[in-house]
Amino acid sequence: MKLKTFGIISLGCSKNLADSEVMFGALLKAGYQVTPVPEEAEVLIINTCAFIESAREEGAGEILAACERKAAGEHKAVVVTGCMPQRYREQMAESFPEVDAFLGVDQLDLLPETLQQLEKRSKKSAGKPLPVTIAPGLPVRTFNKPVPALRLTGPVFAYIKIAEGCNHACAFCAIPQFRGHLRSRKPEDILAEAKELLKTSTREINLVAQDVTAYGRDLRDGTTLASLLKALDALEGDFWIRFLYGFHNHVTDELLEVMAGAKHILPYFDLPIQHCAPNVLRAMRRADTIAAIGTFPERLRTAVPGAVLRTTCMVGFPGETEEDFKQLEAYIERVRFDHLGTFSFCPEEGTHAATLPDLPDPKTAQRRHAALMTLQKRIARENNRARIGLESRALVVDFDDNEGVYVRLPLQAPEVDGLTHVAHAPESIRPGDFVNVRITGARGYDLTAKLI
Repeated sequence: MKLKTFGIISLGCSKNLADSEVMFGALLKAGYQVTPVPEEAEVLIINTCAFIESAREEGAGEILAACERKAAGEHKAVVVTGCMPQRYREQMAESFPEVDAFLGVDQLDLLPETLQQLEKRSKKSAGKPLPVTIAPGLPVRTFNKPVPALRLTGPVFAYIKIAEGCNHACAFCAIPQFRGHLRSRKPEDILAEAKELLKTSTREINLVAQDVTAYGRDLRDGTTLASLLKALDALEGDFWIRFLYGFHNHVTDELLEVMAGAKHILPYFDLPIQHCAPNVLRAMRRADTIAAIGTFPERLRTAVPGAVLRTTCMVGFPGETEEDFKQLEAYIERVRFDHLGTFSFCPEEGTHAATLPDLPDPKTAQRRHAALMTLQKRIARENNRARIGLESRALVVDFDDNEGVYVRLPLQAPEVDGLTHVAHAPESIRPGDFVNVRITGARGYDLTAKLI
């Protein structure tokens, strides 16, 4: 069997997408060719997420569909990578016998070698999956992209994963169990990747990790997120930098000083709090965040002009009382986050939270979830109305179907915060251009604007 073309279906978060780019680059360097439509490739790679049940169901659905296409002769091989094989290494081959190979999160660079092994399989062994190539224990590696400027996000923006794993022990989260402990990439490698991206049309770089604010702690050489941002901010060019997924209690004065004086770093903070009630945070094993809960929004907004705050909250956690929920509602009303997502607790196997008593009934959790989303929808609407008339720099990201464009403002992170629509844009404007706009209206969580 000869394999020439490949396609990748990347599921889950932006950090998974960064892993897919590593595998994509490794295959290109090895001489394989990508197909524009993954479902038409000779070998299909499915990079999976295993964070929550819905993500695993999505992954299983994609795997089964790929195996059906393989049985019909549309693929020669199916390879499954990422979190699902890493977390369920014993069960994957049994659950999906038609898959040809499985790779964990520490084996991204082994994909070309794996495909070469598949090509050499004898007819006698055809159809039998290769062993799951996952080393015993937790993952320990980080990866640099074989093709640093490669991105699967389109021409305008990119993700750079600056660290892997997580040292937190949140009661509800299984990620450290299959992603391992914190492992920071070397700052010089990150800078090199950023430089390559900026040589192309990339105008927005988004730094991602399980906890970006913990970056550098494991290196033990003085490297911090602040020092990395300072070095990135010194690069030449016209571009934006933002960082995503941090802990509010890890935002240092040094980091705020760097951001306040930066040219390229956007005043955007993505800091999931999960809750504000002390007893819930203790049950979540996030007691170290309690002290910062009350003061961090004002602290950030005072230190960094125009600071934008995004967060997420969890409702229905074991032991959460109605009083706890009312406290959370009052906190959100007071802080008025620019962006907020919420989700209901779902017990994850292997986590401490799955063993806790006093789980609120599903109807109570659903009611609390709906109440928070209604509250945040009103806050977002009021915040957006207050922005009408304001002027801002914006990044053109796409065309519409009627001579207009979609732009992203500094307060809008990719894929999660909506966009701003500008009607009647000149034909000369292209994605990747920076323009100045005046906000003219709001459509739900999106904005409208006109060019200045």
